[in-house]
Amino acid sequence: MEKKESAKERILRVASELFYKEGVRAVGIDRIIEESGVAKASFYRNFPTKDSLIVAYLEKRHGKRTEAIEEAKRLHPNSPKDQLYAILDELVERMKAPGFRGCPFMNAIVEFPDLEHPGHRSAVDNRHRTWDKVEEIAREGHARNPAELASQIRILSDGAIMSAYIDKDSFHPEHFLSAAKRIIEDQFLG
Repeated sequence: MEKKESAKERILRVASELFYKEGVRAVGIDRIIEESGVAKASFYRNFPTKDSLIVAYLEKRHGKRTEAIEEAKRLHPNSPKDQLYAILDELVERMKAPGFRGCPFMNAIVEFPDLEHPGHRSAVDNRHRTWDKVEEIAREGHARNPAELASQIRILSDGAIMSAYIDKDSFHPEHFLSAAKRIIEDQFLG
């Protein structure tokens, strides 16, 4: 038997879809309340402010990234290099998906340039935690310089994410994968 979605889960699901599709600032609380079908009191009981909802949305997105990384580890338990490849492959699949609108963390950072805004802080923190996991995999695989490798993959991924969003029709994910795999191979040689 399938568990019924709670009001909080429904609010967060609807907000997550709208925030990613249209941008956090563009979507108001009243619209989220209407589309999630909850009472205003129920909304505010679960999320006292829009900022608390934004942080929950970013945490949910981080959870999805963590799940993808953990899946790569499960699929390739004895090969950190293949784990990194699987993470890149999953990223490419997201970039090719209809409705792809870039990285939710980068988007939030751009939407909230104030370094003290909860959305900005949460996006930066979640992004760092994600890339720390990639560095940990590189370290476990005895890459020559795990921090450098994670940084290089992050920079390349950030560019690919933006290119995939901006240049939808002319983006070639295989070029990104080829470059990223060369960087990984270089770190694992010898």
